[in-house]
Amino acid sequence: MPRMTLQTGLILDELVKSPAEPRYGLDLMHAVGLKSGTVYQILARLEKAGWLTSEWEDPAVHEAEGRPRRRMYRLTPEGAEQARRVVSQPGYRHQSVRARRLLTEGGF
Repeated sequence: MPRMTLQTGLILDELVKSPAEPRYGLDLMHAVGLKSGTVYQILARLEKAGWLTSEWEDPAVHEAEGRPRRRMYRLTPEGAEQARRVVSQPGYRHQSVRARRLLTEGGF
């Protein structure tokens, strides 16, 4: 089981909204309000634990859009199940709201 922090919970909460949809790091950074160093460390931990898989997007996509290639992350079936458990725990919503408030106020 990966280490559960408020930041990890925020990322899991975002990923579990559409567990089969691939997401990239910058997208998650904007969605949860965390810095890149935090997001990518958490993604690496979740992938190592088997909760996520990742792959590079098709080169034709980023070349056509004229931007760098993105690494796409997706919850595994087990990861989606575990993420749902984490975000449905009693008290999680309170912590999540508190964490988001701290982020917008610059507390992290």
